[in-house]
Amino acid sequence: MSTINASDYQIWSAVAKVLHNILYSYPSMTLISSFKRDKLASQWPELELTEREQLGRQALARYLAQWDDCEAQLIELKLDYGQLFFGPGDPKAVPWGSVYTSEGQLLNESSTQNLISFYKTHRIELSLPGNEPVDHIGLILLVLQYLLNELVANPDDIDKFRVCTLLLQQHLLPWADRCLELAELHAKTDFYRGTAVLARVFLGHLGQKLDVIPQTVKLYR
Repeated sequence: MSTINASDYQIWSAVAKVLHNILYSYPSMTLISSFKRDKLASQWPELELTEREQLGRQALARYLAQWDDCEAQLIELKLDYGQLFFGPGDPKAVPWGSVYTSEGQLLNESSTQNLISFYKTHRIELSLPGNEPVDHIGLILLVLQYLLNELVANPDDIDKFRVCTLLLQQHLLPWADRCLELAELHAKTDFYRGTAVLARVFLGHLGQKLDVIPQTVKLYR
């Protein structure tokens, strides 16, 4: 922990926030246009300096370079998001943890309840618009962003560091890479393909830097 400083946490918090915005809900014209305006692909931090990371950045850059605020493009992107993460039908990259970690591949199974208990224990509150499972990858990334942001303000906060590592170890890393692997495999646009690659790199990098060994669980997808 002593080798990690506030700027590291700031970078990781920013990445978690962007990934939350991308993975939690359908894309909007405003969001994608802001990514192009802010040169998201070129500004994305180089965490691992690997060829794979570069391929992810290149895919994202290709997509944003051809984005021109066209309604047809937005529809295509929404269709891609839907088939990956929402439906109709069975999403190709289901975003809820319990679908991967429960034998029945159902929502709100024991892993979801464990996450709810974890949040209650550590006084983490989520304000959600509806009654939805809390183990959505986008929601967990939001909580991760909050914890990392707390560590920006106080890098030596042992309690927040512990909560952050436990969230990763027990509730996100055991299944998130499989979700993102499926997203990478089935994405029909460079936007979600590139994002999936970069998200996998990010979570692997974060686990390594925070010295987190993911809990071993059997995955059913």
